[in-house]
Amino acid sequence: MTGHMEALAFELRQEAVLHTLAEDVLKSSEIEGEKLDAAHVRSSIARRLGIDIGALKPVDRAVEGVVEMTLDATRHYDQPLTAEKLFGWHASLFPAGRSGMTRIAAGAWRSDRSGPMQVVSGPIGREHVHFVAPPAARVGREMRAFLNWFNKPAAIDPVLKAGQAHLWFVTIHPFDDGNGRIARAIADMSPARSENSPQRFYSITAQIRQERASYYDILERTQKGDLDITPWMEWFLGCLGRAIDGAQTTLAAVLAKAHFWESVAGVAINDRQRPILNRLLDGFQGKLTTSEYAKLAKCSQDTALRDILALVERGILVRGPEGGRSTSYALAPIA
Repeated sequence: MTGHMEALAFELRQEAVLHTLAEDVLKSSEIEGEKLDAAHVRSSIARRLGIDIGALKPVDRAVEGVVEMTLDATRHYDQPLTAEKLFGWHASLFPAGRSGMTRIAAGAWRSDRSGPMQVVSGPIGREHVHFVAPPAARVGREMRAFLNWFNKPAAIDPVLKAGQAHLWFVTIHPFDDGNGRIARAIADMSPARSENSPQRFYSITAQIRQERASYYDILERTQKGDLDITPWMEWFLGCLGRAIDGAQTTLAAVLAKAHFWESVAGVAINDRQRPILNRLLDGFQGKLTTSEYAKLAKCSQDTALRDILALVERGILVRGPEGGRSTSYALAPIA
């Protein structure tokens, strides 16, 4: 799949990376029950990667924090993972030092001052304890061991190391909150190291979101069991495989766009027409009329009509069934 995507033009490859990273950020937050604005996430990533996606939306600090962590994990995969880096990630996730209404220690290991760290579900009085983390007094020692192991050259396949790192980190549960999101960012670093590339064309986080129930189930069973983590590793590798298979579908729009531009490579297309065609390829909402074209291209209605008719004559656009001023246009089927 990487070879397939590398064969695309640079702009389309960047678009595929933008799509994957946005999925990563959105789905990682959804796993924790938080829904971010997709347009804000795309704007934040595009701005940081220098990708032109048109008018950028203003982004709030909550979105910026998750994007900062995700990009640092994937862009700087070759740098050591340190406590200082993890503290920075955690502080970026909780810039106000709060998780909802609860004050937390942002950018620091947990202290358990309010009691043992537990993962609990169910109503008050009938709670179900899924997991009890090691005492806070052990966190510093456990994290030093974890970081030493993670930063050493892999004695096993880096993909296997990604699965082990994810499990080990969420089992230590070193922070008051955000452990799942940080564990998934760490799990993205190992495959990036194995591929020696910051470019991500698949998202295991998005796949975990689809399989959230089984994800939490296998975590709980593994953490309450003995030291045999084989069932977890089998689940993790299966999830990774399904993520790669799913990427073929989610990136189909990018590949379709590449096919479109290959099919019109010899056709003269001006600087007004090109961005409009890209808007249509991206799933333009509504109908493209002459007036809509003029508004998007910032040109006169006469110029818009000439541009549209030229594209119709070249077989790139087709007229809709409406007549007169309400006539709309759509992309012609690609041969």
